[in-house]
Amino acid sequence: MLLDIHQVLAWVFVIGNGLAGAWCLAANWLTALRAKALWWFVVAVQVIVAVQVIVGVAGQSVEGREAPGFHQFYGFVALASVGLVYSYRAQMKDRQYLLYGFGCLFIMGLGIRAMVLHW
Repeated sequence: MLLDIHQVLAWVFVIGNGLAGAWCLAANWLTALRAKALWWFVVAVQVIVAVQVIVGVAGQSVEGREAPGFHQFYGFVALASVGLVYSYRAQMKDRQYLLYGFGCLFIMGLGIRAMVLHW
């Protein structure tokens, strides 16, 4: 059951971060897109990254399945990337839309890579 949830969340992880990244990059140039909803969406998809890692680890513990080593690596790098992007928000306040745009797209890429290694 946890593995099924993990597989569904993988798509939410990848598509959500891709949409958040595109929205942030577009908001960098189009001020009309700079809404509070953008930041709520970014927070939601980055929380999904943490939930995805937790569900994956729990699934391995409970169901006794083993994922390829690099699948786990990309999952944990994605989680660390969320923290890195967040830690640079004050230093890059004037370029926050670019930071979160490229950061979310990078995290999306890590998710895609993890999916490719697993399936």
